[in-house]
Amino acid sequence: MRTLSDFISLVLIATRDLFLDVSPYVLFGILVAGLLRIFLPPEGIARHLGRGRFLPVVKASLLGVPLPLCSCGVLPAAISLRKQGAGKGATLAFLISTPETGIDSIAVSWALLDPIMTVARPLVAFLTATFAGTVQNILEPPADDPGPERVGRARPVERLCGGKERDPDQVQVRRHPGEKLLEGVRYAFGELWGDIAGWFAAGMLLAGLITVLVPEDLITSVLGGGIGAMLLMLLLGVPLYICATASTPIAAALILKGVSPGAALVFLLVGPATNMAGITVLTGILGRRAMAAYLGSIAAVSVWAGLILDRVYQAFGIRAEAAAGQAADLVPFPIQLASAIVLVCISARPLFRLVTGLFRKRPGGGGQGTAPACRCGGDCER
Repeated sequence: MRTLSDFISLVLIATRDLFLDVSPYVLFGILVAGLLRIFLPPEGIARHLGRGRFLPVVKASLLGVPLPLCSCGVLPAAISLRKQGAGKGATLAFLISTPETGIDSIAVSWALLDPIMTVARPLVAFLTATFAGTVQNILEPPADDPGPERVGRARPVERLCGGKERDPDQVQVRRHPGEKLLEGVRYAFGELWGDIAGWFAAGMLLAGLITVLVPEDLITSVLGGGIGAMLLMLLLGVPLYICATASTPIAAALILKGVSPGAALVFLLVGPATNMAGITVLTGILGRRAMAAYLGSIAAVSVWAGLILDRVYQAFGIRAEAAAGQAADLVPFPIQLASAIVLVCISARPLFRLVTGLFRKRPGGGGQGTAPACRCGGDCER
């Protein structure tokens, strides 16, 4: 009979092996994501998301795919886009494609899953976002969109020589590319990873637990595939908050236990894109009709894509559990170990802050403040 210490040891070993496999890809992903954040900031793309019915939606879907923002972190960026003139359809598309995938989660998908899943994830995220934005623009044509509310005082202007005026928001500080590069690296390994580290650690531990605790025959019988498995993943994913990167090791563990790749894809899409806090905020920003298009599109397209993905694996005779994680074997062990050490070092500070925050004494038993509805760290402030 397995003792508690044996069980803990097995979980830690499974988590360690998974962590070694994924560390090089996580480092690469967060580095590229940090550079994208600096060289392609969300607030700089608002001019591309005007009131057209289709093209702005496609642009918003494409631009959201590589950006490393979670479902709560994307809210401030989306509100900013809306206030700068983006239509409801484009805003909705950006809200879906951005949290469902990102350059960091794509890199982790390549390490833990397989090439088919790595391609399917961002592709379906793009299709879901485009479909939702288009449906929104059909239900409420851009010509009927009242547009963003202009709140606050009149915008100040800067007076130039000769009496000319210029909006200060249009004044950009020119920086050397090297300065931008350094800023991107600092952001990637500082603020960005600080926001993700806690969720990533939780996802790795949960994946280790699933690997050791869950019997394969139980998973195969309940979530082996089909529409029932997709709907169950949908019900589990909608209220849950988990970022795209942290959801990947969980999906990999489920696939190794016998979950169909289509059901895992539904989890990978729905979990990061939706949560109750974001749904509440979005209803206030875009209205109930847009929220219906948002949830309906995510549910319909993710389940449809999951069923098609299962057919693809069956047609080519590929077993997802056999193909999962093969890319990680291509990385030599010394590089895996060095990457894991670096990842542990940059995770120490944010994890320490997270743990001390959880155990911090609350005055009068009520706490030092209520927990925010969005629990994704500093992303919520951007």
